[in-house]
Amino acid sequence: MSLFLDVLLVATSLLLILLVLLHRGKGGGLSSLFGGGVQSNLSGSTVAEKNLDRLTVFTAMIWVIAIVGMGLEVKYG
Repeated sequence: MSLFLDVLLVATSLLLILLVLLHRGKGGGLSSLFGGGVQSNLSGSTVAEKNLDRLTVFTAMIWVIAIVGMGLEVKYG
């Protein structure tokens, strides 16, 4: 079980990093410093962005479950 949680944690961590980096910058932060603020926001959120948001939240929930599972295994295992 420990190996499964370790692999799940690494896989979801890498996927979460990738998904967060795929999001479009929405403010005047670092993304606009490197040219992300040049794009105009004509139509708001597209279907692809909404699906990316959902996938990111789902991956984050799996990541949290893996963290809690590892904590419980360390404590009771």
